[in-house]
Amino acid sequence: MPAAALSPRILYVTDLAYEARGRRYCDEDIMLCARLRRDFTIATCHPADAARLMGDFDGVLVRNSGPVTHYREVYDAFRERASADGVRVYNPLTGRGDMAGKQYLVELSAAGFPVIPTVDRAEDLGRLPDADEYVVKPKDGADSIGLRFVPRDRLGDVLGGGDRGGDRGRALGDVLVQPRVPFRYEVSFYFVDHDFQYALHAPDPDRRWELVPYEAKAVDLDFARKFIDWNTLDHGIQRVDACRAPDGELLLVELEDLNPFLSLELLDETTRDAFIARTAVSLRGLLS
Repeated sequence: MPAAALSPRILYVTDLAYEARGRRYCDEDIMLCARLRRDFTIATCHPADAARLMGDFDGVLVRNSGPVTHYREVYDAFRERASADGVRVYNPLTGRGDMAGKQYLVELSAAGFPVIPTVDRAEDLGRLPDADEYVVKPKDGADSIGLRFVPRDRLGDVLGGGDRGGDRGRALGDVLVQPRVPFRYEVSFYFVDHDFQYALHAPDPDRRWELVPYEAKAVDLDFARKFIDWNTLDHGIQRVDACRAPDGELLLVELEDLNPFLSLELLDETTRDAFIARTAVSLRGLLS
């Protein structure tokens, strides 16, 4: 029997046509698929087709599939069927970060983790530090969809059901509020399972996806690992997004544990090869 026939069969879920700001999803997924074919039998599909096709595969790899807010019913049906049928999904569907919405930011903030202060109740607004502007964003948002900047004297209208620029009727429980932090730069830490792989940062706060390599110090990795450990995923790719506050402290922006973009094209060949090799080991571990 040919060796390829013995390779685990992976359904690679991606939306190659999705146009992300500052990123080319299709290029990253074409390259990653080509490399993973050395270890697996790979077939790609759109997120809308995953539930129908996944029964013929040993596992499902969810990659650059775009914000699920664009196909919420399809995604929920996929999760329900995968759980019911015992399908192995990478990342596993037990993630507590962005995979489950952004409520975790409220919970981590209340628990004293180093995150941008976050509340989701009008009565808790007093817990936020004073700021010229505040960020209001949907709990189920992604890719800055629905994000708004609001002055403090307008927060009551935004959260209380007043005129919200065509966004009437949103319950307070559907949004988060954070101070707009004048951060120095953003930095992302990339992990496979619990193993750190590389870090990239955006020196210009206004150019989120113009990234350069970042030499992570021990204190930086201690910060990032707090959230990796909190999330308790045994397998999977995670990206810890943080900002460097004016006082030098790192604060969590997001914990991407569903389909984080990896910016693989920005890595040197050695780092990229090591990351893909580690991902293949992780996938085999999940499938075994």
